[in-house]
Amino acid sequence: MKNKANFFKEFLRERKTVGAITPSSKYLAKKMLSPIDFNKALNIVELGPGTGIITKEIIKKMRSDARLLVFETQKNFCDLLNHEINDKRVTIINDTAEKMEEYLRKYGIEKADYTVSSLPFMIIPDTAKNTILNTAVKFLKDDGLFIQYQYSLNALKLLKSKFKNVKLDFTPINIPPAFIYKCSLN
Repeated sequence: MKNKANFFKEFLRERKTVGAITPSSKYLAKKMLSPIDFNKALNIVELGPGTGIITKEIIKKMRSDARLLVFETQKNFCDLLNHEINDKRVTIINDTAEKMEEYLRKYGIEKADYTVSSLPFMIIPDTAKNTILNTAVKFLKDDGLFIQYQYSLNALKLLKSKFKNVKLDFTPINIPPAFIYKCSLN
C-alpha cells in the first residue's frame, strides 16, 4: 500500500513524466514478461519502472549471470528502488532513457536481449520518443523483443514505424486496463 501512495504522490507532483495514477498490477507484469526467455536472456533493459513492480518480477526470473539496467527519471522512484533492491545484477540509473546508448556503452552491453518499457509515450515529446525508440532498435538483438505497455492504441502507428513486427495483447486486470505491445525486428 505504501508504494501505491508514493506512486500517486509522484503522479500528482510530476504529471508531465509519470503516466499513471497507480503502479502496474502483477497481472500486467506477468503478461509483459511472458514472452521473455529468461533461460537465455543475459542483458535486459527496463525503461520507466516507477515503484518497481515489473522490475522485481524480472529479478526473480533472471539468470544469476544476467544484467538489468533500469532507467528512471524520477529521483523519488530511484531512491525507493535503491532502498528495496539489493542485487548486484541490477543497475538503477536516475536518468532519461534518451541516454540509453551512453549507459549501454558504459556498462559494456553491445545488445539487449529484451527491453521492457513502461514509458508513457502519450506525454513524451516526439523528439524524445524517437530518440528512445531508435536507440532501443539499434541496441536490440536481432531475435530480441521490445515490450511496451500503454493505456491506449495511440503508440501502435509509432511502434509499427520502428519495428518490423508488432503484436498486441491486452489485460483488463490493471488500473487502467492496458495494451501490451510485443515488438521485434524480424
